[in-house]
Amino acid sequence: MTTEPEHSSQSRIREVINGLQTVSDLPTLLSLISAPLDCLGLLPPPYKHYNTVLLAKEAFNTRRHLPLLQRAVLEHVLPTWEPTLSERGLLVLVEQYFVPDAFSYAIPSAGEVAIYAYSTVLSLALTTYSIGILARLSKSYPIDRIHTSVFSGTSKGSLPGQTTLAWEDAVKSVVSVPAKVANALAGKGDLPEGLEQGAYFQNLCLRTEILVASLASNRGKESTDSLTFLLTKLVNVGAFPASPPSAPAQPSFFHSTLPTIRSRLANQTTVDASSYSAIWSDILNSFPSSFTLQSIVTSLFGHLAVPDPVLETSSKARGLVKREAELVRHILGSAIGLNPDQWEIANAIMLGREWSEGHSRIFVCWAAGAQKGRDSKALDILLLKVRDRWTSSEHIKHSLLSKHHYVTLFLLNIISNLPSNSTAIQDLALSPPFIRSIGTYIGHLDVSVRRCGMLVAEEIAHRTGRKLDFKDWDGDEGGKGWARAVRALIAESDADADVAEEEEHSVLETKIEDTLHEDALENTSKSERVFNARADLLEGCDSDDSLTGYASPSSSRSASPTRSELDELEKDPTLNVGRKKIARPVYLAQLGEMVRSTSGLKSDQENQEADKAEVALGIAEELIRRKRGYGTELEENAVNLVYGFVGLQDNFDLEQFDLRRQAALNALVACCPRKAAPAIAEEFFKNQYSTDQRYVMLNALALGARELAGLPLPPAAAVQPLTGKRVTFPSKRLPSALHERYLVASATTQVQGLLQGITRLTIDNTRDANAERTPGLIRERQLRVRQPARVAEVKLPSNAELVEQIRMAQSASASTTFTDVAVEHFIYPLVNRFWTFLRDEQTREERSAHRDQLHRYRGAGTGLILNAVVLSHFLATLGVLVHAARNAPAWLAVVAPDTLELAVTLGTRPVSLSPEEEHDSGGEGLGSKDKEAQVLTMALELALVVLDGCLELDGGRSLGLEHTALLLAVGEWAQEVFGRLEKGVLVKGGGGAAEVRLSKAAAGVVIKVDELSGRWRRAMIDVTS
Repeated sequence: MTTEPEHSSQSRIREVINGLQTVSDLPTLLSLISAPLDCLGLLPPPYKHYNTVLLAKEAFNTRRHLPLLQRAVLEHVLPTWEPTLSERGLLVLVEQYFVPDAFSYAIPSAGEVAIYAYSTVLSLALTTYSIGILARLSKSYPIDRIHTSVFSGTSKGSLPGQTTLAWEDAVKSVVSVPAKVANALAGKGDLPEGLEQGAYFQNLCLRTEILVASLASNRGKESTDSLTFLLTKLVNVGAFPASPPSAPAQPSFFHSTLPTIRSRLANQTTVDASSYSAIWSDILNSFPSSFTLQSIVTSLFGHLAVPDPVLETSSKARGLVKREAELVRHILGSAIGLNPDQWEIANAIMLGREWSEGHSRIFVCWAAGAQKGRDSKALDILLLKVRDRWTSSEHIKHSLLSKHHYVTLFLLNIISNLPSNSTAIQDLALSPPFIRSIGTYIGHLDVSVRRCGMLVAEEIAHRTGRKLDFKDWDGDEGGKGWARAVRALIAESDADADVAEEEEHSVLETKIEDTLHEDALENTSKSERVFNARADLLEGCDSDDSLTGYASPSSSRSASPTRSELDELEKDPTLNVGRKKIARPVYLAQLGEMVRSTSGLKSDQENQEADKAEVALGIAEELIRRKRGYGTELEENAVNLVYGFVGLQDNFDLEQFDLRRQAALNALVACCPRKAAPAIAEEFFKNQYSTDQRYVMLNALALGARELAGLPLPPAAAVQPLTGKRVTFPSKRLPSALHERYLVASATTQVQGLLQGITRLTIDNTRDANAERTPGLIRERQLRVRQPARVAEVKLPSNAELVEQIRMAQSASASTTFTDVAVEHFIYPLVNRFWTFLRDEQTREERSAHRDQLHRYRGAGTGLILNAVVLSHFLATLGVLVHAARNAPAWLAVVAPDTLELAVTLGTRPVSLSPEEEHDSGGEGLGSKDKEAQVLTMALELALVVLDGCLELDGGRSLGLEHTALLLAVGEWAQEVFGRLEKGVLVKGGGGAAEVRLSKAAAGVVIKVDELSGRWRRAMIDVTS
């Protein structure tokens, strides 16, 4: 039962909390802030006189009252009083509620304040000041200090089970800081240096290692469980990558801590190496999830240092291998001491992932115990696992050469570490799988893979006292040099070498009190301390004259190279040997893997993504056109290539990226229209693409269709298709000289055909235009006077010309024409998917119509398909496709009326309700349902293309007699638009050349409709009655 004095104290604390929310003057604020700090023991002595509210320390419950006080300070005090407190130098009182200073660092309540500060600040909307608090907390009260506060047992009223929950909550808060700060800023402000993703987690990893070292001498279940939970969270945020990070923003635990771990294990610090090694073994044994343990072990293996070159046999290289093997033994434990689950995980990692040959040396040395008295039992068990992989038929047939080298060296290295009289080697030599695999290796088509089997067979024979020599090891071709290097390597054991001495590395033992003391001496404002990242680096600068350099005589050494000289050296191919060259793809599957990886595994070329994209874009169009009509390879890979090139982003600022990507997609559409065109149409209506990517898709459909139809591309087109030798396979029947001759002839066919067609079209148009104006008598006289054509001698073609004609006829008959695929694969995938997409978008708008204007869905937003910019380009593309497909069998009956209906619908009815249309008050415009001038122009031009095609093919009979209502509607729509334009009515987005083009399109539609209806007016059905 609460006594009267206790009840009175509780009331005073509540009054203080409520008073901070409605404070009216500065003295009252200072007294309310000082009283709780005095109860916590965090009130600095110079500010004692501000405490006029006496609170009983026994009644103050940190867990219950401190979060409420922190929230009141952030929500009510700082927004109003921060300028005043900062001006008078009293902001330190507020900072004591979140980041206690160096004088209070040793007080137990200071750690509790920091713990609750993390959770309170992150639970509220982040501001400039609160982000600065997080920056100082991460620097002054890191995770090891938080652990000390949680498990010190000084929290009042905390139960034993609550300690674990408090630690888990604290870890979750600490790990989530960078993501929440980045989301709060949303790219609109500069991140404090300490809160950037890479820097923050690097510091967190370093402090975690310090925490592990501090708990090594006093291990217990509570300490191990707390470290296990912390490392699990770091695994979840990606702090244990499988390979060293390629970007500063990518966190990596072992990349940051391995130098310190090696130093501690080498007895270079006060921490006992055996205790430090034991706590790592305890931590790895306590993970409840095998996936977490697998991630940590994989990351450890990936960050090990390997000799360069990997088969180096010098004492330094062997010492490096032994040093890394000892590191693995100290962290994971000895190989024979692992439990069955850990052993299976280690085997899966060693044999299931891509490692270098240097890693296999480390793994074998670790299994051997990393000492001269080798552990043969662990090697015997590992030999069985490696033997199963080496003798696997799947491995022999399908693995890459690098994998064959890795497994072969792994096997031979194990054998070299076993005694010659080992029963494991005898059993291996007599096992049926091993004997069968030797024959499979020798029968392999790759000579380098055959060498692997021959090398193992000889070494096993020599170890078992038998004689076997293939006598074909001289030279460097076909893996012979690699085999000699392996023989030299296994002649000695890495486990017998002396450990390589590592460069001295100072162990990180940062004293947080020093950091806090520096912050306490600063006189700058809080905002300057948070965002001036350079200030922390310049605080330790000294202006002592003793640090100033003295004049010295000129040196005889050569001058340092300039920047331009360094660039030239970097480009020198004889010096740039450490960087792997990306191989040009030979098959389309390889090209697809370069632009869109589907394996789900990380490759060893992740650091060369820019080079891969550069090589893929450079070879894409040429390779695609080569594969045209060459088996089924292009059809099998076309869809995957469409997905890859459509979604490809210019993340590396590559030269001519847009042109080369466009050329690749154009080639896909032209060379494989049955697969590529429907795939592009399907991807176009997905919401994951930008406006630029949608333009690329539409351009590919339009330009690819014209190329497929044999129509010339416009001269202004930036992307022209490749022709000639680069996209033609060598002839298998003709001699090379004759083949070169026919290649030149076929390359000029397109230009000659284009010139001939343009000349014929010009003559025909001139004749038709002047036929009505020429009197009949003159035409008759011209026909009579004109000389008849003479009989010319018909020359028989030569054998070479006959062969060329036969080849061209065969290729023409086998190739796909645009009329075969236009309706099914180009036009109707676009039209049908557009109607479905428009229905779905309008349904979404109707469902949100009852909401207020801010929260309504808009289908025509910026960058969306129904936006005027994208919609007009869609209509233009459809017009190009319809024009190119005039000769398709279904054009008059199906394509013409359906596309004409689409044009009328998009030109007369709103596709989406924009915010401007809701507030349109009428006026001189075309009405509240006005169309953008660009969309209206494209819709009219599409209708003009359809009407012109109908007139050309059947004089407009099918459209005028079977779709009379649609034809009259088009004419009425065009007349209305043209009439209003003539009256001077303004069009949204019009003016200048756009308005002139719109007027021409409307006038052209009016003339075409009048001409068509004039021909069939008497036969038209009266649709008005």
